[in-house]
Parts: sequence; C-alpha cells; structure tokens
Amino acid sequence: MKRVEELIAELQDIMNDAKAVPLTGGKSLVDTEQVLDILDEISDSLPSEIRQAKNIVADRSQIIAEAKKESEDIIRAAEERKQQLVNQNEIVRAAHAQATEIINDAKAKTSDMRKAASEFVEDIMKKTDDAITSQLTELRKTRQNIKMTQKTSAGNNNIAM
Repeated sequence: MKRVEELIAELQDIMNDAKAVPLTGGKSLVDTEQVLDILDEISDSLPSEIRQAKNIVADRSQIIAEAKKESEDIIRAAEERKQQLVNQNEIVRAAHAQATEIINDAKAKTSDMRKAASEFVEDIMKKTDDAITSQLTELRKTRQNIKMTQKTSAGNNNIAM
C-alpha cells in the first residue's frame, strides 16, 4: 500500500510542478510518458494490495478456526473433569454443577473470542477497503486531469497551427 501512495504522491508532485502554458486559462504541460509510467507502476502494485486484503480474510478464518479448536479443547477438558467428579459418589451433585458451569463458561469465552476475532478482522478489512478506495479515487482524478491536460494541449497545438 505504501508504494501506491508514494506513486500517487509522485503524480501529484508532477502535476504541481507542471509549467503553465500561457493563454490557456491555467492549463499546464506535463511529460505524458512519465505520468503513464507512474500509472503503469500503480496498476502493477494494485494486485499486491488485493492479495494483502485476501490474506487478511484468510487470517480471519485461521483465527476463527484456532478459537474453535481452543473452545473444543476447553469443552473436552471440562467434560473429562465432569466425568471424573461424577465417579466420586459423595460429590456427584457438586461435580455436575461445577462441570456445567465450566462448560457454560467455556462456551461464553468461545463466543467472546469468536466475536472479538470477527470484529478485529472486519476492522482491518474496512480500513484496507477504505485505503484502496481512496487510492483508486485519487488515481481516477489524476488520470482525468491528465486527459484534460492532453486535450487542452492538443487543442492549443491545433490553434497554434
């Protein structure tokens, strides 16, 4: 993402440093080849940005899978503990209540972990989406400015002839 931002900043610098063409109402002259090269680099960089977003989605799945495994381990341990307590005659009722509490606590923790993981991943995805959208908007504005500059330059060249 950093590379795309740097390239957009470079385009902005080119546009800001462009020499004004007299009698054109503020139109400027830019090196089209240089601008197109930068746009090509941006286009080449965007697939890596998209891959990063996909990796974040994959990480979300992994986090949820790990949380599910951990919750299953907690539940299995609680069930084993429950069975051990049930086997002891004098504390059967206490063991059952304690095991149920452990299971409920494990389920609640699992639910909280899943929710937190989902919120974390959703936040990262939204930030990534916002950054890519912002960069794409800037790219489109820059391309439009270049097109307008080219049309103006072409029109001025025709007038001068």
